[in-house]
Amino acid sequence: MTVVVAEYDPAITFFVDALGFELIEDSPASADDGSRKRWVVVRPPLSQTGILLAKAKGVDQESVIGNQTAGRVGFFLRVEEFDAAYQHMLSHQVEFLVEPRNEEYGRVTVFLDVAGNRWDLIGPRND
Repeated sequence: MTVVVAEYDPAITFFVDALGFELIEDSPASADDGSRKRWVVVRPPLSQTGILLAKAKGVDQESVIGNQTAGRVGFFLRVEEFDAAYQHMLSHQVEFLVEPRNEEYGRVTVFLDVAGNRWDLIGPRND
């Protein structure tokens, strides 16, 4: 999965500090046209799947920053300790769009990532 971002360093800071992801790789790379870029991969702790943070290049890519899923929630972060994760994210100024609520599938709220994409934070129900 790829998240298109405006700049690498603020995106790394957001995913590592605010969400608690691990920085798996941050290496120099070359684009197809020979220009320089970075290969930046983050992932939630204990996860096997990573997220490529790709700096937008050109008008077409810049136009999808924050709107990769057409305004819908397109990314999901499942946690075991919902309240702890929520409080940690609040302390890092993560923007939440709705108050946490219980659904059949668990406790959930919606937040924006550093690029403006919508994510669900999901944990066990709080009954």
